[in-house]
Amino acid sequence: MVSHLVLSNGAKMPILGLGTWKSPPGKVTEAVKAAIDLGYRHIDCAHVYQNENEVGVAIQEKLKEQVVKREDLFIVSKLWSTYHEKNLVKGACQKTLSDLKLDYLDLYLIHWPTCFKPGNEFFPLDAKGSVIPGSTDFLDTWEAMEELVDEGLVKSIGISNFNHLQIEKILNKPGLKYKPVVNQIECHPYLTQEKLVQYCQSKGIVVTAYSPLGSPDRPWAKPEDPSLLEDPRIKAIADKYKKSTAQVLIRFPIQRNLVVIPKSVTPERIAENLKVFDFELSAEDMTTLLSYHRNWRICALVSCTSHKNYPFNEEF
Repeated sequence: MVSHLVLSNGAKMPILGLGTWKSPPGKVTEAVKAAIDLGYRHIDCAHVYQNENEVGVAIQEKLKEQVVKREDLFIVSKLWSTYHEKNLVKGACQKTLSDLKLDYLDLYLIHWPTCFKPGNEFFPLDAKGSVIPGSTDFLDTWEAMEELVDEGLVKSIGISNFNHLQIEKILNKPGLKYKPVVNQIECHPYLTQEKLVQYCQSKGIVVTAYSPLGSPDRPWAKPEDPSLLEDPRIKAIADKYKKSTAQVLIRFPIQRNLVVIPKSVTPERIAENLKVFDFELSAEDMTTLLSYHRNWRICALVSCTSHKNYPFNEEF
């Protein structure tokens, strides 16, 4: 039902997935069950979302009911920044696998290029409220990621929130064994990421677009922030195709050959978000949507702006 993109290692990744960031533990099990019943085969997870156990309950149930086979699912998770030390990577991956009740992941990403001080706090802060950095270079973390592939814990590895210079570092790493197959980045009409997308695609790296609807439920939203879902210009495009604004915002990255992972815990919206394969935005509408770029970033990781690997000081 959902078409795929082929990764550089030959794996097939469904172009549309269910996002789970900010999905409350009490609701995410039902959301994932509904999604799998509807035909979603790609679920995007992360240890830092603190709901992988509940996502795992849903996956397990659907496997047991034989609604789906494990090899038909594409499950993604991410290594959090406090686990970048080489000797911590495998344990972090095993914790995610145990929570998700799986014996392998289809794709494991380094969540951010910024390494934090290891410990129980996801964001270890100093007295001034800045994140305390760890000392591990992400090139060393990458070697530990490669070992996960060799050990069969993950099928593919990639990155998230890396800028093009950071990706270049990995690609040029002496003794590189596995290239990153995906870079997952924030991407929507207010942050179109044209240069970074072009760079990744030129290197055979598939881009996954997160927050395609603008993450209206982000905890730090301010009333004056721009709203993609309420933008009358995007609404007008949607009306033309007899589609919702959300459906246009999901179709937009698909036509750029990106993977897209809209999040919802509402079964009606989870269903609506999948109905994006029966229409095509015109070239003119695609250009118009790209023109709404205003460099507006939802996930700026502001507590880490002084980190030496903070990714967003570069243009792309």
